[in-house]
Amino acid sequence: MPNFADKKRVVIKVGSSSLAYPTGNLNIRKSRELVEVLADLKNSGKEIVFVTSGAQCVGAAKGGFREKPRDIPSKQACAAIGQSELMKFYSETFGEYNHFVAQLLLTRDVVSNPTRRQNVINTFNKLFELNVIPIINANDVVSIKQLDFDENDTLSAIVATLTESDLLVMLTDVDGLYDGDPSEEGSKLIPEVERITTDIITLAQGAGSALGSGGMLTKIEAAQIATEAGIDTVIIGNRDPRLLYRLFEADDARCTWFKAQDK
Repeated sequence: MPNFADKKRVVIKVGSSSLAYPTGNLNIRKSRELVEVLADLKNSGKEIVFVTSGAQCVGAAKGGFREKPRDIPSKQACAAIGQSELMKFYSETFGEYNHFVAQLLLTRDVVSNPTRRQNVINTFNKLFELNVIPIINANDVVSIKQLDFDENDTLSAIVATLTESDLLVMLTDVDGLYDGDPSEEGSKLIPEVERITTDIITLAQGAGSALGSGGMLTKIEAAQIATEAGIDTVIIGNRDPRLLYRLFEADDARCTWFKAQDK
């Protein structure tokens, strides 16, 4: 495992399971711990870009739904409710550590259009100049299927390329990519992936690896986007946000590292 201490600009992506209880309500303790770690990493001199899921989940709980709705209008309404709830929490909690945040909601058509894409890049650059933490989510309130990112895993990789980040870190339900079903005895964590091949993609397609809302396959696809752009990528467990310290202190963090490819 390399020393990631010298990585200055870092995209950190979390899914709904990292932030909310199965009820959909925000896991306040875990979310506060995550914000505290990110704020501390920023204090150390890193530029943090935070890609967060959870708006629909939190919005559904806040709106009184017993489960996440399936119809588009309800999904979009829940995303609208949840997004404001999340940003209120992030703004207040990061503010406790004297950090300001800004919200960017993106759709695929924005990042695929050259002019709009450049506008997004310009916004990121100005936010870094202002020492503000960008918080990014897909704009599920207005997007339709043709504009959607498959998962925020994909979005996080695109954001990493837009911001020319040094590292992409995805927190998920498992410690990384395993050579078998991670719930079965004998399966081993793969600590390093030199290059994403068809064999690696096949491993990610296994049912046992498809844990978390996006599954392992979308994370491998995101890692492929990032590594081909020359960005190191890490998949690490979400059970304790403080594990991120071990990653940046070269303290044998349990994770999978996908090596950046030469541009």
